[in-house]
Amino acid sequence: MRIVFAFVLLIGVGLAGAAAYLFQQQLSGLEAELAQARRNNAPSIELVGVAVATRDLVFGQFLKPDDVKLIGWPKEYLPKGAFSDLEHLLGGEGAEPRAVLINIVKDEPLLPHKITDFGEDAGVRSRLAPGMRAFTININVSTGVSGFLQPNDRVDVYWTGSDGGATITRLILEGVRLIAVDQVENSDISRTIIARTVTVEVSPQTVAELTQAQQTGRLTLSLRGAEDDVVSGAFQVNQSDIIGNEVIAVEQKETCTLRTRKGAEVIVVEVPCPEE
Repeated sequence: MRIVFAFVLLIGVGLAGAAAYLFQQQLSGLEAELAQARRNNAPSIELVGVAVATRDLVFGQFLKPDDVKLIGWPKEYLPKGAFSDLEHLLGGEGAEPRAVLINIVKDEPLLPHKITDFGEDAGVRSRLAPGMRAFTININVSTGVSGFLQPNDRVDVYWTGSDGGATITRLILEGVRLIAVDQVENSDISRTIIARTVTVEVSPQTVAELTQAQQTGRLTLSLRGAEDDVVSGAFQVNQSDIIGNEVIAVEQKETCTLRTRKGAEVIVVEVPCPEE
């Protein structure tokens, strides 16, 4: 009896294993069919070559062959004006380099509005925000924080001139951005610039104000810290604010006079005062 029971149990286990195996095979086949169906229904993506930056590129930098490469890009989402030919982007042998007009990050596509034509300088104009103007201020060693100014620094501008006969110094602008120092438009902390001029970014009205200020007095620049956004507000000082208004008492010497009348005329004569 026990032998029959064991035999029946073995048959049951075998049938169960066979059923599980067949089910697994059917499930695998179904998954394969579904995967194939998904591949058949998925739309094909057409790729085209697009020139992208191999590293971060900054304003004014000239474009070199090592700065760009071609990668596959979905044609459907191709940026307008993107370069698909490196020779078209870099030019042939002997071509003048292009310059970067807008900072470009690594792996970003290069587009026509972000770079100049062949051999063209980026220029100050590309650094100006909409509605702003470039204005050049004449400076010297004593008025321009000599040797410390770099493009993109921010400065306060002081005017020194005559007001009602008195010489005053007045804060007229705060936090003005420098877009060029002499002819240099990019920051380079590795060298010192003894500048004769700086170019600032200001509004059209401020251009008129600075023109008047430069014609009627002397402008002095004060360099701001990189994170300094404190607004000081307009103020001015004159000589008395610096040395103070000291009152000096002057001892008056006593004088004595003698008056005599000669007809209608009165004659006043200074005489020694009697000792007390």
